[in-house]
Amino acid sequence: MIEDEKLTAREEKVSPLKLNSVQYVVALLLVVLLAGLWRLQVVSADNYRVLAEQNRVRKVPIMAPRGKIFDREGRLLVDNYASISCYLLREPARDWDADLPMIAQGLHMTVDQIQYVLRRYQFAPKYQPIPLKQDLSPDEVAFIEAHRNELPELETLDEQRRLYPNGGFAAHLIGYVGEISENDLNKEKYAFYQAGDVVGKSGVEATYDAVLRGRDGSRDVVVDSRGREVGQLGQEDPVPGKDLRLSIDLDLQMTAEKAMEGKTGAMVAMDPHTGEILAMVSRPTYDPNQFAVRLTKDYWNKILNDPDHPMMNKTIQAQLAPGSTFKIIMSYAGLEEGVAQDMHVNCAGGGTFFGHFFACDKHHGGVDIQHAIPWSCDTFYYTLAERLQIDTIAKYATSVGISQKTGIDLPDEATGTMPSTAWKLKNFHDKWYAGEVISVGIGQGAVQASPIQLARALSGIASGGALKRPHVILDGQVPQEYQQAILDTYPGSGNKQISLKPENWQIITDAMAETTVTGTAAAVHLQGIDFAGKTGTAQVVNHSAGATSLGTGNARANAWFVGMAPRRNPDIVVAVLVEHGGWGAEAAAPLGARVVNAFVEKQRKKAGNLIKVAETPKPATPLETAAKKEESVTN
Repeated sequence: MIEDEKLTAREEKVSPLKLNSVQYVVALLLVVLLAGLWRLQVVSADNYRVLAEQNRVRKVPIMAPRGKIFDREGRLLVDNYASISCYLLREPARDWDADLPMIAQGLHMTVDQIQYVLRRYQFAPKYQPIPLKQDLSPDEVAFIEAHRNELPELETLDEQRRLYPNGGFAAHLIGYVGEISENDLNKEKYAFYQAGDVVGKSGVEATYDAVLRGRDGSRDVVVDSRGREVGQLGQEDPVPGKDLRLSIDLDLQMTAEKAMEGKTGAMVAMDPHTGEILAMVSRPTYDPNQFAVRLTKDYWNKILNDPDHPMMNKTIQAQLAPGSTFKIIMSYAGLEEGVAQDMHVNCAGGGTFFGHFFACDKHHGGVDIQHAIPWSCDTFYYTLAERLQIDTIAKYATSVGISQKTGIDLPDEATGTMPSTAWKLKNFHDKWYAGEVISVGIGQGAVQASPIQLARALSGIASGGALKRPHVILDGQVPQEYQQAILDTYPGSGNKQISLKPENWQIITDAMAETTVTGTAAAVHLQGIDFAGKTGTAQVVNHSAGATSLGTGNARANAWFVGMAPRRNPDIVVAVLVEHGGWGAEAAAPLGARVVNAFVEKQRKKAGNLIKVAETPKPATPLETAAKKEESVTN
């Protein structure tokens, strides 16, 4: 009885409100637990399944081989070779500090070098392997294999590395590849690239990188708790890059390379009918193989501090006074304006204009337009410039592409300069003085052009006014959707037709042909070839009154030559620049003549116009020399 009373009293102490609250709390906790279980086991099941797989599955990249590069006839210029690279894996997490001395010793690196690489990739995603060293030697590969247990974070990958011709052959045209920089990663063009990717840095390698690079593959490998590979699940094969055929002719390229050997300057040969570049040489050059793996500090400093700028592609980037080669453009302007046809000048070694005496290199006597071009009479063109005045000259010069990019499909083409009254007002906030036009008349003063601009301009005039956009890839080599991107990336004056009366066309081209017979380039006359051209000698200092000295050293005049064959509607045009070479007739014209002669001889052999000679062993191509191959080149 007493126990029942105590129990009743205890029950009366627990109120219904408290009891209900406890029940609700318990119910809420059960709901939360059930919701958490549902989220883990149902909603996030796929995500955790992937994370679990990643604990035992590693994705190893398979690098796509880069497309090879050939000349117009299918002869190999740029190849790939098998190479092994070492990558550092950052998953699973591991403290590498204790391993760095061993890794450095085995890979022939310093601890500081490894730490520098790690700092470069400290903000990269953890799943991304860090490229530690490229092009491993056999003993370095053996070191990694022998220390798999101690150093599971080291992984080797088979890759394809670029093999370029020896001696910097066609280096400025072909370009080189290198690891993408941090600055590049911030550009829209490289939006889908990541740190460590190898990309084209210059030349064709840069312009057509998206075509050449292909698409990397990968393989999924099973690893144990220490990161060691124990099996393979699957593989996505890489897609190799597309091979490309350049427009250059290996035979002409070799001839041009030999002609420019030991010189500082540039040479470009082009087919005026299509705009195809047949040869392109810039000197001095560099070795792109130095960039293909890891550029050394010593080599970079050497080429960076070279006053002759070996990294500059002078065929498209040199901006220099064109000298007397500009007289062809002056003749075009004078004839189209109806001024030059009846102009006769008495050259007494120069002339006085605007109170100053301007010298000519010779006393030519009576000169008309037919003789002014082959004799390259400065006095005639001083007079013509005075009559035309600067804005008329600028109109015709810009119409043939001077001071405009040609649109060639190579990076960093220079624009050049063509002065005018508007140009001087915009750039110097000053008016144009009439006397300044005299020097412009002979391609001096503020006029600046590149070899590719002069080649296109003069070949366009020789082709009756048809100017073609230069390009270095044969038609049909690039996918259609990519062609428009190239045109947009490298804008220029493109294909165009300028006005040129037939009678004026004949006067100019006949006079250019006479230049190589009795004129300034008579010493390089090619027997049996309709060879035309124009020499140029451009002072590197202001063309002051009475100045005819070529100068010495770095003040020595630049030598120019633009030649073509045949004289009208030419099949080839060659522009040559020899910096500080002196007279164009002596330093530049013989080089251009060698290339034109080689071109014509090859065309005649193809047509069967020459007696066949006994077959002799062909010399190895520069690439075969670099690879030390034994097979001969097939022509």
